[in-house]
Amino acid sequence: MARWRLNRRELIRGAGTVAIALPWLEAMNTKAVAAPVPGPARRFVGVFQPGGTVRPRYTPTGTETAFTLGPILAPLAPMQSRLLVIDGLDMLSAVGEQHQAGIVALLTGTPQKNGGSGYAAGPSIDQVIATRISVGKKPKGSIQLAVRWATGKSHGLLHPINSLNFEDNANFNPIPPRLDPVQIFQDLFGRAMPAPGGGPDPRIARKKSILDYVDRRYATLSMRLGSTDKQKLDQHLTKIREIEQGLDTGSNPVTPTGACKTPAKVDTSDYNPRTGLNSGDNGEIVDNKTDAAIPKVGKYLMDMMVMALACETTAVATFQWSDTEAKHTLPWLGLSEHHHFYQHDGMFRPVECEKIGVWYSQQHLYLLQQMDAVDMGGHSLLDESVVFFGSEIQDPPSHKKNNMAFLVAGGGGGLRTGRWLKYNGLSHNNLLVSILNLFGDARQSFGDPKFCTGPLAGFA
Repeated sequence: MARWRLNRRELIRGAGTVAIALPWLEAMNTKAVAAPVPGPARRFVGVFQPGGTVRPRYTPTGTETAFTLGPILAPLAPMQSRLLVIDGLDMLSAVGEQHQAGIVALLTGTPQKNGGSGYAAGPSIDQVIATRISVGKKPKGSIQLAVRWATGKSHGLLHPINSLNFEDNANFNPIPPRLDPVQIFQDLFGRAMPAPGGGPDPRIARKKSILDYVDRRYATLSMRLGSTDKQKLDQHLTKIREIEQGLDTGSNPVTPTGACKTPAKVDTSDYNPRTGLNSGDNGEIVDNKTDAAIPKVGKYLMDMMVMALACETTAVATFQWSDTEAKHTLPWLGLSEHHHFYQHDGMFRPVECEKIGVWYSQQHLYLLQQMDAVDMGGHSLLDESVVFFGSEIQDPPSHKKNNMAFLVAGGGGGLRTGRWLKYNGLSHNNLLVSILNLFGDARQSFGDPKFCTGPLAGFA
């Protein structure tokens, strides 16, 4: 028999119109009995965190259904019943440069093109899912967001070292994420209110397209290139402009109704979304002000992403916590060096890496709780979604990609969570095709077929 539950909106009603809201009670807790939403999954969210993990401090203990999260994952304990912790998968398709190959393969299951120095050789699952459930059905086929992205050697520009998303077409074009929280808010939730005196919002007026910077920087370079390279450069810049304009056009203000609510605006004037354009190869150029704002901006972007899903603006979203270099500091953790320094540039620092990993788990908890708090009509946004968390490597000092640290959350497509699944050296491509199956896609292989042997047993 199902356990009796009390509605969290229940009131104690008295005479006349007197009504008193109840405090939170155990009887309101639905987590222990949360069931997957029947039918195919309706939402997909992908989250990238850089730098792998510290395996001895990450791995759970116990059994499949009775397990204790390791110290790095411990912050996620309040949502453990909504998680699948997946161990024992190797990223066999990550063939190429150490970090680049990892982020390129993470959602595509393909090696890098051009002998291990290019982009993906196939589409990313988020775009395949978007083609199935979002493109042409929602105002936006998908959204890609990032905070403190394109640090270090990529100097603020799209590069295989920071590319997570690839189009579902014959060319598999890389998709740059949106970076500017002010522009993202306006694009997703309506135009800015006029400033006093009738002029444009000055915070928006001073925000420029990335092409305003790129055009200046590469005008001289373009003149020196051969015709083939010049064509490639022009196509690259055109693609960035298309992505920027894709969210700028056809965007209507959101009318808050039911689950759909416009997020509260956050002042991000202390955050420079273009600071990567001025970065140094080794992280030696530090933007302390922008780095200190990362936690605030990250939560703001997650709030907007959740509401974009709840408002039916899109059914597919991805979020990048930086890029694979992550050459930014973490002052809120008392860490003055960049993340890559603690991974291996300054020799492996497991204590610092664990501290960073715990912080990321706290952010993942926030995202899942926000999704779980959205009532979609008898079930939560999380209940009908699949959320995938991953990184580009597993072991920071060696760059190894065996026994990757993967998490899947939600209840979409009949996903059974609250489990710790252990496999023995299978390819992570098998996980990708398993996720696709949750969305009603019946294929038995995804990515490079030589790295995929079919869906994971016991996954769904």
